[in-house]
Amino acid sequence: MTTVVLTPSPHLRSPQTIERAMYAVILALLPGTAVGVYYFGVNAIRVFLLSIVGCLVLEGLALKIRGRGLEALKDGSAALTGLLLAMNLPSSTPGWMVLVGAIVAVLLGKQVFGGLGYNPFNPALVARVFLLISFPVALTSWPEPRAFPLSLDTVTKATPLGEMKTNLLMTGTIGDIANYGLMDPLLGRMGGSIGEISAAALLIGGIYLLWRGIITWHIPVSYLATVFALTGAYWVYNPERFASPVFHMVTGGLMLGAFFMATDYVTSPVTAKGMIVFGVGCGLITVFIRLFGGYPEGVSFAILLMNAATPIIDRYTRTRVFGTVTGKEART
Repeated sequence: MTTVVLTPSPHLRSPQTIERAMYAVILALLPGTAVGVYYFGVNAIRVFLLSIVGCLVLEGLALKIRGRGLEALKDGSAALTGLLLAMNLPSSTPGWMVLVGAIVAVLLGKQVFGGLGYNPFNPALVARVFLLISFPVALTSWPEPRAFPLSLDTVTKATPLGEMKTNLLMTGTIGDIANYGLMDPLLGRMGGSIGEISAAALLIGGIYLLWRGIITWHIPVSYLATVFALTGAYWVYNPERFASPVFHMVTGGLMLGAFFMATDYVTSPVTAKGMIVFGVGCGLITVFIRLFGGYPEGVSFAILLMNAATPIIDRYTRTRVFGTVTGKEART
């Protein structure tokens, strides 16, 4: 006689846990973090500490108010939110502004929806966009990267994408950006947010996450491929007005967004087909904002907009439950 044991789903057994996944992402971000600290020095350390500690304290307070134990802090999600928020900010961001960002990320971006697993939008990006819209001058003042500056004083320098946008407005062409060298953005010698300046460091972290199986290829590859293909088409059409696709790949927050924020488990689709749709959508929005929008960068806006579309993407790309029939089949 055969005994059948029925248990509720999920039935997949894996050593992977939320805590392991969060700390793996933090580990993957360390190369980008190290480059940011090297080029922005004590200012970068200040922003990292304020953001991470602020998010941890606020998460703890929120858990206390909700009657939950502080052991939930050990899952690493609050620390990761703080790290990602800091990486999306200029190193010159005032301390009080960093703490406002932490409040928005933890309370409005996460806890107000019920905590980890219930937030519809990436908390770090919610805070980043809130600060960008509320304090545009501070959030678009980019310190010049120098080898570990000890002084808190900074010298600002335009980002490559900002310079391209300015040239387009002033002259109708991208100017010297057409001949922009790739070594600087690969190694981090360009203006930008603390954690987005080195495409090579972020790519190393992204490959590590793929190797560990923390993320799958679907979102980052479809995202990057869409940006490359679309910017490449515009570049071929008019290279004087549109920068090369390689330039778009290594500048701005594309690598940081594609590997570390668009792939967030909670706010991205769960099916492989849905992930590809999500990545393509992020790529399309990013390119059109970069090329035709008022802001030089569109990664944050693109990911948040596609976060909003995630439920409907999941609805139309999910697999059919075994034993069910579609409306058409039911009528035959």
